[in-house]
Amino acid sequence: MSAAPFLDIQGLAKDYPRQRGLFRRFRGSVPALSGVDLAIERGETLALVGESGSGKSTLARCVLRVLEPSAGRILLDGEDLTALRGRALRLRRRRFQAVFQDPAGSLDPRQRVRSILGEPLALHTPLTAAGRRERVGELLASVGLPPSYGERFPHQLSGGERQRVGIARALAPAPELLVADEPVSALDASLRSQVLDLLVDLRERYGLTLLLISHDLRAVERLADRVAVLYLGRVVERAARRDLLALPLHPYTRSLLAAAPSLSPRAGRRGRRPVLPVSAEPSPLAQPEGCPYHPRCPAARERCRRERPDLVPVRVGREVACFYPEEFPAAPGP
Repeated sequence: MSAAPFLDIQGLAKDYPRQRGLFRRFRGSVPALSGVDLAIERGETLALVGESGSGKSTLARCVLRVLEPSAGRILLDGEDLTALRGRALRLRRRRFQAVFQDPAGSLDPRQRVRSILGEPLALHTPLTAAGRRERVGELLASVGLPPSYGERFPHQLSGGERQRVGIARALAPAPELLVADEPVSALDASLRSQVLDLLVDLRERYGLTLLLISHDLRAVERLADRVAVLYLGRVVERAARRDLLALPLHPYTRSLLAAAPSLSPRAGRRGRRPVLPVSAEPSPLAQPEGCPYHPRCPAARERCRRERPDLVPVRVGREVACFYPEEFPAAPGP
């Protein structure tokens, strides 16, 4: 029998209250996640991809226990995080940390870098003041910044430097799981590559398990071992990164890859996929009957309009929520 995964997400659901009218009265709820199952092995990187509104960031916030799930369980190394409250949860937070999308908005502008990095050390480690100062220097060095940067304020740093400080802060309590929510989307192209290289190096150096939330397929290609595709709060495809990028099986995954810039500088017009129609934009407020993707799918059939497909294995190591994954015309991968 195989060991349990390091991070095991079981039936995760999250509904947001819906308010309407002058007095903002409660009018039902809006589903952001609907029974998501995900598993990540220790030391593995799983990328969660999907367009805006698919539920990616909601899932990340539930894993970090910033949001309370409506249903389901989140097990970290066999322990149910959703059952923890108060001090018990605070003690476990050392094991899972986050890197946020906006490096400027996630750092306190009134604190110097040494204070930003020293705060999680004071909360989660027994280090003395002298020990924390030494550790701050080590953290800065680990992300490629000199010790003198400890005296700077966030506004005195470039965007890439601020994100390096954000990564150093996440590493301060020596976590085992790192949740990276769009870690390079706020950076320009030259800085993205540097930060991605840094994340690869840190993952290998510290043996980190990584949950990567991204719509940037270059980041996915660089970091991920496996990929899960989220659409309207449900996983519609799951596969090894190499397999999914080379031959996506779900029509929605194909549309995501078609909309992204080519991952290969040598790819020309002949290697591109046709962009699929997007005439019916998805909305969690009014999800269609049957397959949630069928209003946008060029290959939808009557069964797709009546029944919702389950996520099922179709090949070794591959799962797809589609009735006809092998019948849609396939195109070569990027």
